Amino acid sequence: MHLFPDLEKRYCHENISAREAQRLAEFIAWGPIVFQASRLMVKLGILDLIRDSEEGLTRAEIADATHLSDYAVKCLLEASLCIGTILVDKDTERFTLSKTGWFLLNDPATRVNLDFNHDVNYEGWFHLEEALREGRPAGLKHFGDWPTIYEGLSQLPEQVQKSWFGFDHFYSDSSFPEALQVIFDQHHVQSLYDVGGNTGKWALQCVAYDPTVEVTILDLPQQIGMMQDNIQGKTGADRISGYGINLLDTSASFPRRQGGLDAIWMSQFLDCFSMDEIVSILKRAKEAMTDQTRIYIMETLWDRQRFEPAAFCLTMTSLYFTALANGNSKMYNTKDLEQCIHEAGLEIEQIHDHLGQGHSIVVVKRL
Repeated sequence: MHLFPDLEKRYCHENISAREAQRLAEFIAWGPIVFQASRLMVKLGILDLIRDSEEGLTRAEIADATHLSDYAVKCLLEASLCIGTILVDKDTERFTLSKTGWFLLNDPATRVNLDFNHDVNYEGWFHLEEALREGRPAGLKHFGDWPTIYEGLSQLPEQVQKSWFGFDHFYSDSSFPEALQVIFDQHHVQSLYDVGGNTGKWALQCVAYDPTVEVTILDLPQQIGMMQDNIQGKTGADRISGYGINLLDTSASFPRRQGGLDAIWMSQFLDCFSMDEIVSILKRAKEAMTDQTRIYIMETLWDRQRFEPAAFCLTMTSLYFTALANGNSKMYNTKDLEQCIHEAGLEIEQIHDHLGQGHSIVVVKRL
């Protein structure tokens, strides 16, 4: 397995003492309540109050400001002290924010992950073992009776939708400016298929960036409807069209474009499918390609991350796919994706790393 340097340092060698290992084991054992207590310290505004105070706050001051009982505040503060999000002055008994607490409050990725895990994943993960054994998203039944979460996106509760799209868009949106340069500045792209285009956010950026490009979004019919509502009246929307397709249907072909096709864009898309399904999708994409067409696969490949916390988030996200999304996909590494590309009769031409929040763009061409 090839790992980027920071990951190799962390995953190939023992780096902590026995005492630290013991604490981490207990941290894992109490993980669910560590999460919920920390989430409530954010939601109830306690960490904000502590951060904004000049000399820290006493327990009584926090209870007065939040209108919580002394008991509730005491429980949360003592737990948070042990979790590591706050510190206490043993003489004045004033609480201040720790570095970990600062990141919990201020790091955008952490806040997105916090909401995503509570609103979308938390209850569904109770069925993780069932999902792993049966290869289906057993935790999805918490929301509805769909084979995958994608068929049910438009029917999820409003707050769940907000957190799901917030998670999905946060990671892709940060990479869009650099991705646009890769596609339009390095290649002359006038026609593009946006596969799994969702709400049309990327398509709108494409037509705004290049005044000549025509984008066709390929997605489930119900997603095409959401997309059309979202882009209505926006600049360049007349150059965006939709094509309803269920890519899990192996007989569903990519549309053939008269005059040829310049690019096929797949952003955070292939991680929604098993490796066999990826091969099938890429084979059908190949049928719509000419020798000049390139597939641009933008993924957060966990083995190519510069910093270890990103790899941690990605491998944990794989278990969301297991328990809730579809039961058989994950955040892949480079070797997995390369295998699928080769099996589909394609080859990697180039890889662009470190875009936005840890994305890579894999540029693929016909053999």
